[in-house]
Amino acid sequence: MSNTLTTIGFDADDTLWHNERFFTLTQDHFAALLVDHTDRETLMARLLAAERRNLPHYGFGIKGFTLSMIETAIEVTDGRLPASVITELLDVGRDMLSHTVELLPHAADTIEHLRHSYNLVMITKGDLLDQERKLAQSGLRDLFDGIEIVSAKTPDTYTRIFEIHGTGADQGMMVGNAMASDVVPMIAAGGWGVHVPHGITWAIEHAPTPTQDRFRKIIDLAALPPLICAITEGENHAPS
Repeated sequence: MSNTLTTIGFDADDTLWHNERFFTLTQDHFAALLVDHTDRETLMARLLAAERRNLPHYGFGIKGFTLSMIETAIEVTDGRLPASVITELLDVGRDMLSHTVELLPHAADTIEHLRHSYNLVMITKGDLLDQERKLAQSGLRDLFDGIEIVSAKTPDTYTRIFEIHGTGADQGMMVGNAMASDVVPMIAAGGWGVHVPHGITWAIEHAPTPTQDRFRKIIDLAALPPLICAITEGENHAPS
């Protein structure tokens, strides 16, 4: 395993800009629409089950989430869901696809600082059009050496991306808020996985904390450059 760090990958949603809070607001709306049919806890559990079921078919993103809400609403109303409610759910889905992009603290400054020393790649999953829209609105596009919008984040995904945009996963680092997508598979590919917790994380993205040496956790992106300095200095002084 190489001691050199050449390439850093960044997740996008809830790592560089806000995202999950829009899902939470929509879930509140969803629960209000179905309040006469079931309680919120039951509804959210059934929605999550539908999302898990539908991931192989719809993938990640707002469109799949919207379809899962409609499917769940039909289930909890025993097929008696009014067309007006379906229309409203489609409307809130479209609203989610047009929300304003708001960068998280330190995102732009950290990327600007690191881009002079490392290859930077944005690696995000979800709906292609939506991710491209958010990237364009973020103002960050020109700061990255590469952009990868993928259907899933697996060890093979990271192996491929870091070979294309860098010098291999063992000389790479992935930074993100999702333990299951950003951290665990990157470490499995032989690279560094850096967890930047976000206040709201989708239940499907939860995973046990890794125990491998290449796992790190920081409170926000401002802590990333010092962490990288500590890692590279430690490796440079490691015995050969």
